[in-house]
Amino acid sequence: MSRRYDSRTTIFSPEGRLYQVEYAMEAIGNAGSAIGILANDGVVLVGEKKVTSKLLQTSTSNEKMYKIDDHVACAVAGIMSDANILINTARVQAQRYTFSYQESMPVEQLVQSLCDTKQGYTQFGGLRPFGVSFLFAGWDKNYGFQLYMSDPSGNYGGWKAMAIGANNQAAQSMLKQDYKDDINREGAVQLALKVLGKTMDSTSLTSEKLELAEVYLLPSGKVKYQVHSPESLNELLAIAGLTQPAAEAS
Repeated sequence: MSRRYDSRTTIFSPEGRLYQVEYAMEAIGNAGSAIGILANDGVVLVGEKKVTSKLLQTSTSNEKMYKIDDHVACAVAGIMSDANILINTARVQAQRYTFSYQESMPVEQLVQSLCDTKQGYTQFGGLRPFGVSFLFAGWDKNYGFQLYMSDPSGNYGGWKAMAIGANNQAAQSMLKQDYKDDINREGAVQLALKVLGKTMDSTSLTSEKLELAEVYLLPSGKVKYQVHSPESLNELLAIAGLTQPAAEAS
């Protein structure tokens, strides 16, 4: 039945569904997992790297984490070529706002602007939806630390903890059980690593398979975006007791 209604982005099925958008979401379900957790003193993003070749230069390239502006970063799940277009669009929008108003763009306004672009690709013929979901982490003077998730349809929402990518339903169930409103950054890092360790396809967690980033405030009041080094990741995994294969750890 769906074959009659999925040839164009703009064709609704009799049930009122847009199959092309649902296909884009399926592409995200096969991508590496990413988890975001909102803490009372920052936001933590952790992602599963699918490309783990020893020949890859990881010191200059990130597969999952991207900085958009000094106060906003994102984690990605889905088709990376689509993500690169949207990330560049978001960076341009943030810089235009800063140039016009001499202050950083509010996080939700930036997310909404990008989601308007994503929604447009589900509305017009000759285009296809972007096959990528984002977790946005940021801070602004209006609402403090914030975590947003957006999907290919252009929908977005603010979350305390969220998972996208493969096994996201299982990850969200664990986050519902273990998340606490008074969690700090250290606790959020441990929780994110614990959840990812149980939902990743791989049998063990290593710094080669993970990317971990944090957004927090320095004592000076400046927003800091930090991607952890492999050495720092190994220390955090040792603290969490996740350096061994999952079967042995349990």
